[in-house]
Order: sequence, then structure tokens, then C-alpha cells
Amino acid sequence: MMSYCSHIPNMAEPSRSLHKQYHDNHYGFPIHDDNELFGRLILEINQAGLSWETILKKEASFRKTYHQFNINKIAAYTENDRERLLNDAGIIRNRLKINAAIENAKTILVLQKEFGSFEKWLETHHPNTKEEWVKLFKKTFKFTGGEIVNEFLMSIGFLPGAHSEGCEIQLKILPLKPKYLQKK
Repeated sequence: MMSYCSHIPNMAEPSRSLHKQYHDNHYGFPIHDDNELFGRLILEINQAGLSWETILKKEASFRKTYHQFNINKIAAYTENDRERLLNDAGIIRNRLKINAAIENAKTILVLQKEFGSFEKWLETHHPNTKEEWVKLFKKTFKFTGGEIVNEFLMSIGFLPGAHSEGCEIQLKILPLKPKYLQKK
């Protein structure tokens, strides 16, 4: 199977530039801000059944529509906010995915109270196998199947596989990873 890293040069424009920007600056990089971590989870949930390119094209709209992924604001969304989201063509208008974002924001607020942050909650469960992570996410969050959990955790550097071994971006990411995420 061809890796994301080696697949990008074979893409036609404007897809190549869109994917290269994400690959070179975001994919696999550690995220320390809870709102950004939550935003990545929202994007991964919304990608289910669609191409990642669709999500990348709509990312700015997701950020705007979901208040820059502000967990506190999203957790307080009302029925009017749900309707606003369902009518916004700039995002994926799927009731289950929208409900998951709101409910998952509420869950993260609970995790923040208990662990100090969403990131610290993730850290307390490291190292888990992919299967253990999937089980934990399914128990904790809404709309988090195996592929969503795998991609979310790879995209934030918690699971390996975001980049091929020889990828120059992988070499750039390694020193940025917290010690607990670095291979021994």
C-alpha cells in the first residue's frame, strides 16, 4: 500500500497543494491545545464515509461554524445551534456527526475537570494498542469507530504510521514529540 507521503507527489493540482500543506505542517504533529485536539477529532469524525480532501477543503468553514473548535462554546450549543449547523453548507450536514461534536465537547469538559486537560487524559492512557484506544474511545465518545480513532491518534502523533520512515517531515516531527511519545 502506498503511503500518504509518497502518494501526494502523484496528485494533480490543486489537490497536491492542499494535501501537501496538511502533510507538511499538521499530520502527525503533536497538538497541545485542547481546542485544537478537539477540532482534529471533529474533522476525523466528519471524514467518516468521505474523502479527507473534502474535509481539508471545508476546514476553514468548520473552524468558523464551530467557534474555532472552542470546547466550552460547543458544549453549550442549543437546539438552535444544531439547526444552524444542519443548514450550513460549509460543513458536513449530518445530524449524527453534529450531535457527536456537541456531546463529545461535554465529555471533554468532564475529562478536563478530572485530568486537567484532554491532552493529559490522552497521555494517561499511553501507551495503548490501537485496539485498546478504540475500545476506550467507543466507551468515552460518540461516533468514534476504529478508523476514526486510528486516524485521529496518528494525526496527533499518538499512534505510529502518519509518515513513512524516510519522510523528511517525520524527521521534523520527532524532536517535537513529548518524551512519552518517543520510541525507546
